[in-house]
Amino acid sequence: MKTLLIALSALTFSLAQAATIEQIDAASNSMDLKQLAVYAAENPADYNKAYANYRLSIMAGLAGQKDQAEQALDVAQSTLEQLTAAQPQADSFALLAGVYGMQIGNNPLKGALYGPKAGIAMKQATELEPANPRVVLIKAITAYNTPAAFGGSKQSAVELSSKAIELYALPCQLICWGHAEAYTWRGLAKQELGDKAGAIADWTKAVELDPSYGWAKFLLTQQQSYSQNR
Repeated sequence: MKTLLIALSALTFSLAQAATIEQIDAASNSMDLKQLAVYAAENPADYNKAYANYRLSIMAGLAGQKDQAEQALDVAQSTLEQLTAAQPQADSFALLAGVYGMQIGNNPLKGALYGPKAGIAMKQATELEPANPRVVLIKAITAYNTPAAFGGSKQSAVELSSKAIELYALPCQLICWGHAEAYTWRGLAKQELGDKAGAIADWTKAVELDPSYGWAKFLLTQQQSYSQNR
């Protein structure tokens, strides 16, 4: 009985301490690698753990921590592969497609392996929930990052981001992330297409939606500095 109580107490503590999407985003926005690493190490192996490792991989890469970034991405991938095999859900498939894309970005030689896997994962995500804003957002990110020779398109990234933004206006129930990010990616695509005013407007909107969103703030500061130095 004592052992059972201890086990139940540990489980209760673990569940109470499990990171939420909002907490993971907050740590990511402030580039708090230490806190992200804590969230990324949590059990059980659920969507939030995969998402924490996905964000940790991005932030560690930006901070020049290559090994940590690669390890976190591998954990995100294995976690999502387990989740999609056990219980197919659109959000898990979409994030897995995004992770495969990042693996290719880190090593283009892996394109032959992960390219088809990403396509299959995104197809499954779309079939399950075609109106899921995160599914459409990851399609936009993929379109932005994929070379034109392989089907990528900055214009498609703008269109898909716009569609995602429309879908984010609908009520969100459980998994809620990416609204400000959709504006940020659309702004990046607009910038690439020569629409600097549109890019600034989108990044400004991203900060209005999430005042702590560091990436959009950085892009606005960078653009302002560039304009002043011309």
